[in-house]
Amino acid sequence: MQDLYIIRIQDMYNQELIARLYKRMSLIRRFELRLAEIYHTDAIKSPVHLSVGQESVAVAICDPLECDDLVSNTYRCHATYIAKGGDLNEMMAELYGKSTGCAAGKAGSMHLVDMRRGIMGASAVVGTTIPVAAGYALAMQMQARNSGHQRVVVSVFGDGATEEGCFYETLNFASLHKLPILFVCENNRLAIHTPIEKRWATERLCERVATFGIPTVKVDDPDVFKMRELISDTVSKIRQPNHGPVFIECSTYRWLEHVGPRDDHSDNYRDLDEYRRWKENDQIARLGAMLDDATRQRLDDEITADIKTAEEFAEKSPYPAAEELYRNVYAS
Repeated sequence: MQDLYIIRIQDMYNQELIARLYKRMSLIRRFELRLAEIYHTDAIKSPVHLSVGQESVAVAICDPLECDDLVSNTYRCHATYIAKGGDLNEMMAELYGKSTGCAAGKAGSMHLVDMRRGIMGASAVVGTTIPVAAGYALAMQMQARNSGHQRVVVSVFGDGATEEGCFYETLNFASLHKLPILFVCENNRLAIHTPIEKRWATERLCERVATFGIPTVKVDDPDVFKMRELISDTVSKIRQPNHGPVFIECSTYRWLEHVGPRDDHSDNYRDLDEYRRWKENDQIARLGAMLDDATRQRLDDEITADIKTAEEFAEKSPYPAAEELYRNVYAS
């Protein structure tokens, strides 16, 4: 039955799309697993919040976007940065604290940025990128009145960020002004070590958001193709004049600890059966099975080369000069 299902999926989606999604998700996972290997050396200069297990959400979000659309994220930003096409060399250099990093080596893992590719600066403070994303959406709305081309902002955040006041303030402002913004909650049900049932009186997040007059969708199926189609259709609607924001809640699961590379399943705050269910439905393995062996090997080899190049670039790059401390402190 599983083989027949894979054949039907292969008939529905062309091999180019399958290969693209597989490569991007695999790159995210393998890059992060490489970080996990070298994290305990002195090479990585900042904490890392890994998205291992959550890759399909970031790729489903970013794949349908246009180059000039923007995506914003929180401190768990590696996946979205890579999915939107962020420069891998500059990302690794930033993690190494080198001057060639995407933030000149001064920001580290939690503050990745690449505005050339539509990646807004991430933030280590929970929820703070949500109102910033709305500000960009307001600017894009104003620009579209002159250009006729409506760009879109996608604001990505975890379930913990929905407990911040700025989240609800931004929902109200975005709905009131019909901003071209898509809010996406990556709901992995964990705020550091606290499960959602210990934090929320009810789990009806979409219901709470809907009170602001915002259309909402809850996605429990991890199918990357279905998520991508939903995002593509939603973004097309948001581009229409006066459509306004949309909210999507995507169920997902992080395999590793909140911050760092450790497998923390012995810490007794997770439901191990839930973890096993998510791992059995791993989208990277699923897509890999849809590709012929030669194609999958070629993509895997390209990923290996890309990660090796990024690591070598970071190792050979210089550290920032002392005077870099004074750059971008005051407006010039």
